[in-house]
Amino acid sequence: MARAGSRFRRVEPRRRARAFVLGLLSELPKVNCWTIAEQAGDSSPDGMQHLLARAKWDAGGVRDDVRGCIVDVLGDPGAVLVIDETGDLKKGTATAGVQRQYTGTAGRIENAQVAVYLGYAARGGRALIDRELYLPKSWTSDLARCAAAGIPDGTAFATKPQLARQMIERAVSAGVPFAWVAGDEVYGDNGSLRGWLEEDGIAYVLAVACRHMVPAGGGRTLRADELAARLPKRAWQRLPAGQGAKGQRWYDWAWITVADDRPGHRHLLVRRNRSTGELAFYRCYGPQPVTLAALVQTAGLRWTIEENFQAGKGLTGLDEHQVRRWTSWYRWVTLAMLAAAVLAIATATEDAAPDGLIPLTRNEIAHLLATVIIRPGHGTAHRLHWSRWRRRHQHRARTCHYKRQAAQDQST
Repeated sequence: MARAGSRFRRVEPRRRARAFVLGLLSELPKVNCWTIAEQAGDSSPDGMQHLLARAKWDAGGVRDDVRGCIVDVLGDPGAVLVIDETGDLKKGTATAGVQRQYTGTAGRIENAQVAVYLGYAARGGRALIDRELYLPKSWTSDLARCAAAGIPDGTAFATKPQLARQMIERAVSAGVPFAWVAGDEVYGDNGSLRGWLEEDGIAYVLAVACRHMVPAGGGRTLRADELAARLPKRAWQRLPAGQGAKGQRWYDWAWITVADDRPGHRHLLVRRNRSTGELAFYRCYGPQPVTLAALVQTAGLRWTIEENFQAGKGLTGLDEHQVRRWTSWYRWVTLAMLAAAVLAIATATEDAAPDGLIPLTRNEIAHLLATVIIRPGHGTAHRLHWSRWRRRHQHRARTCHYKRQAAQDQST
């Protein structure tokens, strides 16, 4: 918070933001402005709601400070920037960006809000360093709807790969050290994103679909799975894709040089599951020659962003925002990323574990912070005040609902 202090115009929102972050780290059973305000000792949620909606502070600047803190501790020239999106299930139609769309969170089409994130994966740890809210065309084509949700004038439709490019450009401009970009099929199947990365000399390992068309020489293009079917047995090598919860994740791997006259080195990387035989495919590029082991290691690090999503949602309330407007969403998510950065940095800077113990994890550090350090000092009177406040608010809401329902019944 000391580093991000200059992003706040007044001391009051800066102090409240600190209390907000502590609330996110407090293992509250449900995270929202009500519970965070009660945890902080406030008499109502008005101050926390004001922090998200109207207070004068720069969420983009705080995001830059989060990224800077992560790079200061985890910075690694061999790191991987990982791009991916995640969805939060929502009700109604007024929340910025919400519509029925596919989200991996549910594994199906649901009413959801989707955002694209940029993760940083290094030898010392991993964390989220950037975020952008995805606005479907149904939003950007409806100016009145955008205005009602506080979306800035002139905000144009941008695909998920375009949002990913914006975040990668910010990381490059900020001097973030990294060697590779990794992502799933949404990004690998996008030729414009791959072309931009190659023009800027940025190496990548991006997943593609089995039907992805790959140059095969002689002016021909073949599907990725057709090329894989032609591989001889000797082309496959058994290599680990990184450490998992149950040890090394072993797969069979093969690579095919992609025919291309342009500068650089391009490959189709193929992964085969040792148990099921299922294949996965990656388009790879590097300005310099690379080894198969380097491509495999990069492909394996793509899954670190799933760990970041799990930690952010499970430990710092990344997906528990009950906000509708554009500015409030960015502010909530940025503060949740700041809280998650606290855990990532603490994990990375811990001393080696004694014999017989595993190293401290983000989950264990979050529990220790919540139970040892962030202990609320508010007594019974404060808790009883909040009980009355909640019941009074709920009584007003119920009364208004009954009156509205009665008026509708009379009109029909």
